[in-house]
Amino acid sequence: MRKILFYRTASGQNPIEDFLDSLSSKQAQKVTWVLKLVEDLERVPSIYFKKMVNTQDLWEVRAVIGSNIFRLIGFFDGPNLVVLTHAFQKKTKKTPKQAIKIVEERKRDYFRRKKK
Repeated sequence: MRKILFYRTASGQNPIEDFLDSLSSKQAQKVTWVLKLVEDLERVPSIYFKKMVNTQDLWEVRAVIGSNIFRLIGFFDGPNLVVLTHAFQKKTKKTPKQAIKIVEERKRDYFRRKKK
């Protein structure tokens, strides 16, 4: 099926691991469960994983724990590799433009460094 990769910056930072470390154990457990669904299921329900509209092929993993909504955003590298680059707790209906900019910048960085 799919494989999920957490993006690393050129300096070795891992924003997704840092985000997961900031969550409570119950929250991290639920997010990890959703990530496993994305990897294991051929057809992931859109409540957990879907292409973001009005973006350049960005995808979001969605996890809801009580009243908390978490988003992990990334992109595909090939047909089965999902590279997650940014995560945050969603507090508004729309995904913040700054979050999209961060993901797009990290996507460019990922492919630039991959070529080398």
